[in-house]
Order: sequence, then structure tokens, then C-alpha cells
Amino acid sequence: MSVFNHPEFDNHEKLVFHHDKSSGLKMIVAIHNTNLGCALGGCRMWNYATEEEAVADVLRLSRGMTYKAAITGLNLGGGKSVIIGDPHKDKTPEMISAVGRFMNSLNGEYVTAEDVGMTGADIKLIARETKYVAGFMPGTDTEGPSPYTAYGVYRGIESAVRFKLGRQNMQGVRVGIQGVGKVGFDLAKLLIEAGAEVCAADIYTNNIERAEKELGVTVVEPDAILQQPVDIVAPCAMGAVISQKMISQLKASIVAGSANNQLAESKDGERLAAADILYVPDYVLNSGGLIKVYYQHFFANESFSEQKRKVVSHIDQMTQQTLPRIFTQAKELEQSTSSIADKLARERFMGNTMEQTDAV
Repeated sequence: MSVFNHPEFDNHEKLVFHHDKSSGLKMIVAIHNTNLGCALGGCRMWNYATEEEAVADVLRLSRGMTYKAAITGLNLGGGKSVIIGDPHKDKTPEMISAVGRFMNSLNGEYVTAEDVGMTGADIKLIARETKYVAGFMPGTDTEGPSPYTAYGVYRGIESAVRFKLGRQNMQGVRVGIQGVGKVGFDLAKLLIEAGAEVCAADIYTNNIERAEKELGVTVVEPDAILQQPVDIVAPCAMGAVISQKMISQLKASIVAGSANNQLAESKDGERLAAADILYVPDYVLNSGGLIKVYYQHFFANESFSEQKRKVVSHIDQMTQQTLPRIFTQAKELEQSTSSIADKLARERFMGNTMEQTDAV
């Protein structure tokens, strides 16, 4: 396997493979770009079919974190880590502790946080071994990034609905959510509370049963959720689900979800635009979690209430100012929203602009 010729390799600065024999940990860390600061990005545990699949995922995810940090105006680089294994079967306290010890060997080039397959308890265990972890404030804040990611996705959907559908509220708007784990569940709750009609699917039975019981979502089979006759499809699970084939089957006017790297390939952004479907760039829409852990980690001397105020304000600026700017530019220039977002992000991290802004 050649990394430098890998289709997902994008001038990444570092790719590190780590195996801890005693705990069984098999982990890969990718650092994409640190022009604006140290790399920060979550640690994901997933039952990858092959090591090649894990490498492709961590390369894509770390690149996305660079763009996400840049467009949100944070002085951070992009990085990500993945653990190969089933989080429901293979995870052990020994394995998670080994993650923390490995973080120390990177000397602060990369700071990790919670992601798919990991929990707040896992992050606390990692924090016993290293200071290079973000996502909670010991003794004060046990709240992880997921609620803030969901809040940002919800606020971004509001902006998309105003721009694309010309509607000022979510009453009666139909949304299909793919994946109702931590973020997807919170998003469904916010949407339903605002009057939206929500259908959902999840490959994990306990997730969808909880959403049906507690929220009253309409249950749809996982392989049919994206093709539902809804106003919005919200991919909130794994990436690369919006492909050329899938675009031809979409009945929605908007694609807006929390999953990273939703487009199977970059051209799919152009295909969505050609199909008159508004794509809300995922790394802009789901940036609430990163904003949360940034303030929590780098402003640890401030109170939880002050941090939360700043986080919510920053998310609101991203979703109510940056996203409409992207939508408008894309329409005026007859380009895809994904290409406009990429351009704005690249201008910042490639220009090595160190000044932090509230929103790009």
C-alpha cells in the first residue's frame, strides 16, 4: 500500500501507525495541516473491513478537519485518529488507556477528542494518561461535543430551509435522518420540537428503537432512508453516502447532515448543484463539536457558563452568517456550495492567516 500515491492523500504532514500488543490497540493518526496551529480532531473506533479502508477514512477525516478549523476561524490544524475494532465488542479500558499513552509520543502535534464509537467515559480515561485530549472539563463539565454538533446542524438546516424553501420556520418540514446515534438523536429531537416531521433509520436496532419510542420518529429501513420523499435528507452516520448513483435517486431539495465527508467524490458537489439540490457543506454544518472542544480546551481558565456562551455564539455566527454567504456565492457564481466552502477554507489555511475570527 503506497500512502503518497493514495487517492485520499492530500499533502498530509504525517501518518502514524501504532500497535499496542498488550491491549490489542491498532490505531492510525493522520495529521493533515498545521499551518494555523496544532492538529485537533476526534478519535473514531470503527470495525473497518480492511486496514486500507481505515487509512482512507483517516486521511479523508483529517483533511476535513483542516478545512473545518479554517472556515470556522479557529487557529487549529486538522488531524484525526481511528481505532480498528468493533466498539461494542473489542473496546477495553486497557486499550483506551493505551490511546492516551500514545498521544504523549506525538508531543502535542495532535490533540484528540470524542468521535464515533467513543464515549465521554473513554475520553476521561484517555485524559488520565495525557494532557493532549479535549472534550470535557474535569469536575465541572461532563458534557461532550455531540449536543453542540447537533445544535449547529439544526441551526444550519434552518438557514438552508430559509434559503432554498423560502420558509421561516420548521413547521411541517419533512426530514429523513440517516443514523440516530448521539448527534442524530439530538438533531431529531430539536427538529421535532420545532414542528418538523422526521423519519429515521439506523443500522443499530437499539438506536432506532430509542428514537421511535422517545421521539416518535417514523422508522425506515436503512437502505431506503436517503430515497424518502422528504424536503431534507440528513446523513448523520458514516461518510461517502452521497454518490452519483444516489443523487439520481434523491427526492429531497436539501442535503444537510452531521456525517463527515458525505460526498463520495468531489464531483458530487457539482452533481447536486446540477440537480438543483442544495448541499450544505458537511464540515461547515457539523463544526459545532469542534468549536465546543476548542473553547473547552484552550479557554479552560474560563467558567463553563462563559465557555458555553462563546460556543453557542460562534455556532450561531457560522450557521446564520457563513452558510448563507456560501449559499449566495454559489448561486451568484453558478458553482457548487462545496467548491465555494473549500475556496474560503483554503484561502485561510494556505495563506497561513493566524488572526482568529468569529466566523469566516
